[in-house]
This record gives sequence, C-alpha cells and structure tokens, in this order.
Amino acid sequence: MKNKFVVLSFVVSGIWLNGAAAFGGAFFNVRDYGATGDSQTLDSPAINKAIDAAAASGGGTVLVPAGTYLSGSIRLKSNIHLLIDAGATILGAPQEMNAYDETEPYTSGGYQDGGHSFFHNSLIWGENLTNVFITGHGMINGGGLISKEKTGIMDRMIGFTGDALPAFPPGETSGMPPVRIGNKAIALKLCRNVVVRDITIFRGGHFAILATGCDGMTVDNVTMDTSRDGIDVDCCRNVTISNCRVNTPVDDGICLKSTYALGEVRLTEDVTIVNCQLSAFPVGTLVYNLPRPAWSANSWCNGRIKLGTESSGGFRNIVIANCIFRHSLGLALEQVDGGIMENISISNLTMTEIPDYGIYITTGNRNRTPNLTTASRARNINISNVIIDGTGPMSGIQIMGLPEQPLEGIRLENIRLISRGGGTQADAAIVPPELGSNYPEPRQLGTLPAYGIFARHVRDLELANIRVSYEKEDLRPAIVCTDVDGLEIDNFKAQVAPGVVAARFDDVKRLIIRNSPVLDGAPGR
Repeated sequence: MKNKFVVLSFVVSGIWLNGAAAFGGAFFNVRDYGATGDSQTLDSPAINKAIDAAAASGGGTVLVPAGTYLSGSIRLKSNIHLLIDAGATILGAPQEMNAYDETEPYTSGGYQDGGHSFFHNSLIWGENLTNVFITGHGMINGGGLISKEKTGIMDRMIGFTGDALPAFPPGETSGMPPVRIGNKAIALKLCRNVVVRDITIFRGGHFAILATGCDGMTVDNVTMDTSRDGIDVDCCRNVTISNCRVNTPVDDGICLKSTYALGEVRLTEDVTIVNCQLSAFPVGTLVYNLPRPAWSANSWCNGRIKLGTESSGGFRNIVIANCIFRHSLGLALEQVDGGIMENISISNLTMTEIPDYGIYITTGNRNRTPNLTTASRARNINISNVIIDGTGPMSGIQIMGLPEQPLEGIRLENIRLISRGGGTQADAAIVPPELGSNYPEPRQLGTLPAYGIFARHVRDLELANIRVSYEKEDLRPAIVCTDVDGLEIDNFKAQVAPGVVAARFDDVKRLIIRNSPVLDGAPGR
C-alpha cells in the first residue's frame, strides 16, 4: 500500500533577466510624458502615453520616479518593464473620477463571480501579452479600488448566482452595460513571461494580483497588505511565488484556482510557492506596522494558502514549502467543481494562532462547470514537516472525500498539532454532515468528533510520525476515521483524557498500525 510520492520542483526559466536589458535598454520616464506625481492630477493618461511610446520602439522600461501618481487604468503592453521606483506610489483614483476602463464583453457564462470575469477595469492590466515586468521598491496603493462590490452589478452582468448554476447560458449575459468599477490592483490574462518583483501593494481591491491563463510567471519579494485575496493564480502554468509577505484579514492569502473564466476547462499546474509569510492581521499591519491583536476564536478568515474553491479544471504538480502562517486559518485543498487535484507536495510549514483548521483536504459536488460528467477527484497528496500550534477547538486536520469518489493516496508525515482543546463527550458523538453541493467551508461542518485528525471517504491514507496534544482537556478522541480503505499508521502519539479512547475506526478496511501503543484497544481496530 506504500504510496510513491515524487518531490516536485519547477523552474520558470528565462524570465529573471534584468528588465532594461531584456527590453533593449531604453528608458521612458513618465514625467517626460506629462505625469506630475502630485497626488492630485490624474496621471494615468501620461503613464499610458509612456507605455505606448515604449511599445512603439519595440519595448523598454517605463520609469515611475518618486512621487504619488493618481491613476485610473494603466494598460500594459508586450515587452514593457514598469519600474515603480523607491518613493513612488501609484494611487488608485476614487470611483467618482470615472478613471477605470470599462469592463470587457464577457461570453463564458456565469460559472464564476464577477471578480474573475473582468480584467480591463483594474488599476494595472494586460491581456495577450509577452514579456511583462512590474518591479521596483515603490508602492501600488489601490485606495480608490473597491474590495467588496456591494451592488453586485458585475455578478449580475454575467448572470452569476452564487453557488447555483448561472442564470444565463454560456455566451449570453444579462444585457447590462459595461461598468467602470475599479476593483483589482493588477490583472493579467493570457500573458507569457511575467515578473512581479519587489513592489508593495496596499489595499489591492478584490484581488491584489489576479493572473488568469498565464504561462511562465514569477512573483518574488512582493509585500501585499490588503483586505481580500493577495494573489490569485487561475488556469495558469509554470508559476513561482517566492519570498512574499501577504496579509489579508478578510479573504485568502495565496489562492490557486481553476475557473471557467476562459470559456474552457483548464488546469492550474506546475506551480511552486516557497519562503512566504502569510497572516490575517488588520490591514496596515505590514505596511504601517499597526499593532497586532491577540488570538481570538472569532478571528475568522479564509485559508492562507488555498487550492480552490473554483476548480473546474483542477490542480496538478503543485509544490508548497517553507512557509509561515500566523493569526489565520491554515492550508486548504478544495476540489469541488469536477476536475482533478493530483501530485501535490507540501512541506515545512509553521502555523500559529489558528482559529479553526490547520489542514483541510476535501472534494465536493458544487460543480460550477458546464457539461460536467465526472465527480471531483483528489489523489497523490503528500504533506510533511508541519507544525500547527494553537488550532481552535472545532477541528485540527480534516481529510474528507465523497462517498462515491474517495480521496486517494494521502500521506501525512512528521506533523505536530497542538489544539486549544475543550471538546466534550457530546462533541465526540457528532457525525458531521456530508459536504455535498455546499461551499467547502469547514465552519459549516461545525465541531468535529476528533480534536486532532478526522478522515472520511479515503482510499490509502498514511499517517507517519504524528503527534497531537491539547492545552485544555479534550474529551474527544485524537483521531476518528470513517469509511477508509487502506489506513496505515506508524508512530502515532496523542494526549488522551482519562476514560477517553485515543482513536475510533468506523468501517476501516486494511488497517495497519505500527509503533503506536496509544492506539491499543481503539474501537474498530
């Protein structure tokens, strides 16, 4: 039953060149094209003139020197290096200035929200481009961008109705006119060879960075301090995210997705995320060093690194390593719209101040994909060397497939989990509902019957060198497994309250336990 896992690594080659050298060495200072940097004059027309001039000459570096540049939409072009120099800020114009480009026509049906459906109304955007750099030690301040589009107008434009199927068939929209609501800091669609490096993004709107259908992208040493998603990588391949600091108190930190935004099912694959620090403190904590609040069980936020929920195509060959999560939920792997999640390698994570789950792996039947014929699948997932310190009392690690399509080949190794504890005998008797077609949010399941690991509907699950404990006495088992075909446990250690069984195994087949005396006499063994 031993699973074979390959440690995956991917290198995006050919895009770490110096921007000026890559684009011919010519510089185009935006001040030479009329930009003032006085924070009052709308400077995006001048910035766009500089970009046009650079593109007309075959490419070059568009320099944004020190100053504050009030801007609407900035339109990138191929072979352009947008260099935001130290002391420079591109400031998103307020909505009432009508400075953002109109949303583009949309023809793929409302299988994802408006945030994933429109790009042109962003602060900086590009589509069908090659060789695009956005670098420098300056800042993008999306002060005028919206992070929550309260009227729902963009969702209504594409007929998006939440988790239900769209109200309008693919290729049709509601007939609503385009709008100029600026809602993202950087949006890139169908681009190749992209580098975003060294910049700071403060208040990035709905997404600080959205990349959809891009091939060959590096995001390195970027600081994001924003309310909603930091980086969304959607239907992309050959992506490296490294050395980033991402603080997002309301939504996900780094999120891989696979929507239907391109009008087709496409995987997100060959992605590496390394050496990143992620948190969910109030906005401004990173950029302006605001005080950091103490942990609270009510400090809800989404996953720091997440695959899903949008997962029409799925995820393949994903590496996540050497990351720190603080004051937030943990790692979430969610395949719920058909498609497949496979070959996932995750190692060396440290999580502290976690209000609920540390690791959440699930499949579901939300099925926001047209003409879907297969259930969501997930297989070959390897997670190792993880410290989870201080999970909330509801759950620690959740591993849940579908009754008709179990997860396959899941291995957890060298995991240390410390729960805040406090579970009761009544909690131990809980039978969590099936996810079904619901949004894959662990909180919807409520408190789980195990304080450490809960696994259900899995084929070939391996747990090696696992240690779980609690701070406050917990009357639940450390581990509960239900409907697991092929369970191998080696060197499992757990703190157990007097009179409480360490584990419960219900409908578990092919069970092998080694070097784990705490599990002696467990029901179902």
